[in-house]
Amino acid sequence: MSKHETQSSQTPTISDETLLKISKEIAIKFIEVGRITPTTFNETFPQIHNTIKETILKR
Repeated sequence: MSKHETQSSQTPTISDETLLKISKEIAIKFIEVGRITPTTFNETFPQIHNTIKETILKR
C-alpha cells in the first residue's frame, strides 16, 4: 500500500474541545444574524453540536 493510499484511508480525528469551539462559533453567528436568541440557546446548541459531530463522524 502506498503512502497516499494509507493517508486517504485514515479518518481525521477531532478533539471534543475543537468540536465545542466550532459549535460555539456557529451558535454565536446564528445569534448575531437573528436565527436563534439567547433564550433558545439551551435547546438549539445541542442540535448544532450534534449535527456537526454527526457530520464529522461520517467522514
